[in-house]
Amino acid sequence: MTFFSLLVRHGSLSAAARELGISTAAVSKRLSQMEARLGVGLLQRTTRRTGLTAEGELYLAHARRILADIDDMEQLVSSTVTAPKGLLRVNATLGFGRSQMAPVISDFVNRYPEVQVQLQLTVNPPALTEENVDVCIRFGEPPDARVIARRIASNRRLLCASPAYLERHGTPVLPHDLTQHNCIGIRQGDEAYGTWRLSAGKRTEVVKVRGNLSTNDGEIAVNWALAGHGILLRAEWDIAKYLRSGRLQQVLGNWQTPPADIHAVYPQRLQDAARVRTFVDFVVAAFAGSSMPL
Repeated sequence: MTFFSLLVRHGSLSAAARELGISTAAVSKRLSQMEARLGVGLLQRTTRRTGLTAEGELYLAHARRILADIDDMEQLVSSTVTAPKGLLRVNATLGFGRSQMAPVISDFVNRYPEVQVQLQLTVNPPALTEENVDVCIRFGEPPDARVIARRIASNRRLLCASPAYLERHGTPVLPHDLTQHNCIGIRQGDEAYGTWRLSAGKRTEVVKVRGNLSTNDGEIAVNWALAGHGILLRAEWDIAKYLRSGRLQQVLGNWQTPPADIHAVYPQRLQDAARVRTFVDFVVAAFAGSSMPL
């Protein structure tokens, strides 16, 4: 499994041979022996490069997971403290992943170079029952009591619009006023699309909003709000700089939206995995004391 993982990472038989200190012919023979034993082809080989077959992709995915589990087991039972290593698969939302998680991961691999991090950016978070993700960065309440969630940073969602839009259409005073405005929709996660829940003290109002623009990309929605197309409900992390500059103005500021704190969520089966534990600790430390992007 280690041999095959290394072979795929290098992308060619000759590069893998140099890494292993053996001949290209020896690498080819070892691969042929693997394929003969399994009864399937694992790589599609040409003169210039190699590519995975469907069976090879399946073998590689399980091999990497098993190798990571072996690393975790050895570190767990070892009497000496060793640096984390192995494959770590992290999932985050598009905007937050690009702007916030990517720099943190860059610092993390500088500190722990033996960890191989795969950052996946998606609109909706994958189920943690899947084998293709180890840590998921999520907004809002943790989805399941059977998973472990560490709070990374506080966060809230705010209603905002451009000064130009508010000058043309007026500023809402009560939540129900939103029904008379063009509201920019974001289709993300499991939340009911177009339904905004606002609270003030013990009073809660649920408003069904409408508008002529919607997207599954938060950055696009913010740009539409900046262009004066309507009122937007968005995480403070994404709009703080525009609120400070005055390009966006908060509306209904005395009304609160449901919590949107940011958590690192991972399965209980990985709670003793050194690469997961160290990464989550690193992320929490990186965001310590931060409630807003710089």
